[in-house]
Amino acid sequence: MFVVEITYLRPLDDVERHIEEHRQFLKQHYAEGTFLMSGAKVPRDGGVIIANGNNPAELEAILAADPFAIHNVASYRLVQFEARVHQLENFIG
Repeated sequence: MFVVEITYLRPLDDVERHIEEHRQFLKQHYAEGTFLMSGAKVPRDGGVIIANGNNPAELEAILAADPFAIHNVASYRLVQFEARVHQLENFIG
């Protein structure tokens, strides 16, 4: 699994121009089972994605197709981890 930290490189107005395309990108990868959850950071200077998988190169290729990456409004930092304990039954989403 991965935590993907997204950091905006441009002002929020520039990022917002691509937000609907970005949401469609997220929706596609939720449907494919790659993304498990996501949301904006607080303060809103980027976001976080929890992603399924164990191959960083595959995830980097997926993220390269994110409209945020295509339009160079965000950068990505991947942290790979092994999920051993969870309480998803009580997750508030």
